[in-house]
Amino acid sequence: MVARMYGWTGRILHADLSTGTVAVEEPPRAFYERCLGGKAMAGQVLRGSITLPWDDPRMPLSFFTGPLTATASPASGRMVVMARAPLTGAVGDSSVGGTLGTQLKRAGWDGLFVTGRAPVYAGIEITDGTALIVPAERFRGQEVSRVREGLGSDWSTAIIGPAAEHGVLFASIVVDGHYCAGRGGLGLVMASKNLKYVAVSGTGAVEVYDPGELDRAREEIFRLAAASPALMGELGIGAFGTGALYDLMHSRRMMPTNNFSETRFDQAGEMNAWHYQTRYGAKKTGCRGCHVLCKKTGSRGEALPEFETMSHFSALVGNTDIDAVVEANRVCNEAGMDTISAASTVACFREITGEEVTPRGMIDLLNDIAMGRGEGRALGRGSYRYAESMGRPEASMSVKRLEMPAYDPRGAYGMALAYAVSTRGACHLRAYPISHEILRKPVATDRFAFEGKARIIRIAEDMNAVIDSLTACKFLFFGAGLEEYARAFSAVTGIPAGAQDLMKAGERAYYLERVMNAANGFTAADDDLPARFFEMPGSSGDGIEIRPLDRARFLKARADYYAVRGLDGDGMPTAEKCAELGIA
Repeated sequence: MVARMYGWTGRILHADLSTGTVAVEEPPRAFYERCLGGKAMAGQVLRGSITLPWDDPRMPLSFFTGPLTATASPASGRMVVMARAPLTGAVGDSSVGGTLGTQLKRAGWDGLFVTGRAPVYAGIEITDGTALIVPAERFRGQEVSRVREGLGSDWSTAIIGPAAEHGVLFASIVVDGHYCAGRGGLGLVMASKNLKYVAVSGTGAVEVYDPGELDRAREEIFRLAAASPALMGELGIGAFGTGALYDLMHSRRMMPTNNFSETRFDQAGEMNAWHYQTRYGAKKTGCRGCHVLCKKTGSRGEALPEFETMSHFSALVGNTDIDAVVEANRVCNEAGMDTISAASTVACFREITGEEVTPRGMIDLLNDIAMGRGEGRALGRGSYRYAESMGRPEASMSVKRLEMPAYDPRGAYGMALAYAVSTRGACHLRAYPISHEILRKPVATDRFAFEGKARIIRIAEDMNAVIDSLTACKFLFFGAGLEEYARAFSAVTGIPAGAQDLMKAGERAYYLERVMNAANGFTAADDDLPARFFEMPGSSGDGIEIRPLDRARFLKARADYYAVRGLDGDGMPTAEKCAELGIA
């Protein structure tokens, strides 16, 4: 047993589905102090297996909490899921909310990692210190809600739906019904192990080193969050969920429309968050331990879409039926599919075929993708592979084969750079420059400039790697910062640490991802954007000009990023930087 620790439980659960056995690992304290938890711990587990095919039984599928999970630290109910991503071949991870992380920690575990392949469909059931691998054939082919009903309400669950079972490369893992570990196809990794669900129930408590100091740190974070209009203002995320961003993207003429061929959606004013609120009687909900409550459900309990889903299932695919957006969101949640990739692939299909996809046709197409039927079989491979098979690779709006979220890069140049260099592919959450380019926090920057963005992106990547390792919610950082969360971390663990100490841990975790991607052949050629953004303007108007990106300035910014990140000219990790960070 490791020496007494606070915040962490000191125990990680291993489940080998091939042998049907579970084992307990008790890592040394130094491992915890170096990796913190969440993203960084999962990265350490993945590192030795990263060059294996994603469906190799030895590929670990990891679920990791952080030191703040299940404590009174604000918005700390998240966890990280990681494996090699089927869609991209790169590092695949997702920070996911709900109650699963809290329940796993309360059950006495800092993490779970799963290897092997069960001979028949299986589930993993964890009740406090007990873990069982149980038969789950009765759930084969069932949608997420049916599995949850069959398991009962005593569990927090991570479930795959029919999409993963039918080989969809962007299949997700659905936590507690509508929180998704969505991007890159982690659900397909789970399906390759014949693992239908993980169910957890925990009744223990996490021991905190200094509860009084944690209360003081908590008060600081609450105070700063309350002062943030983006979080708690009358038009902020607390009021309208992430859908509050819909009008902002529209007004700044950077809403991806018709597969990114335009950047303004004329019907946006009739499909914003207010209309969902009014039409569906939206109620607040959210992750365990969060007071912002950014998720929305309707009066009948239906999960309402978040911003990316709202935008992509309307503007991106030319749909003006708000009910169809909600239904598309439901289909994706039940089938276990990433809404960003699903909508982007439909948009790519629409452009290539020239077919006008009706609202009913869109839902039918999503169901066909989930069930591997007809045209859905090809679309289930994602937009990149579909466009390539049709001789139209330029129609896939993706980076590293991962489809782009709902922020057009011609309207925010920091976002353009962040998409390109992200280790996950076209990801807005690795750096999220929207915070300063659009929300103007913490410091406003010129959204039509590349100058200075390289360093900003690098710092944001390191910070977000820390957030996903602690594990906390990125939205709280619209108000609070690492100074306040370092105080919370020290109060929970008893380890003196400042913001810069945590940033170093984040830098190490992020650089390790570049190391892992390099091992799988990723180079500067993969740190790029689709040609469309350098060749076509967006939808200018209202005194805003949306020009094509300047290729030379983009490449200069990327070169600057490589320099400040400690990579060589081809975007590859260097031995010197690895030695500095203690990465062997």
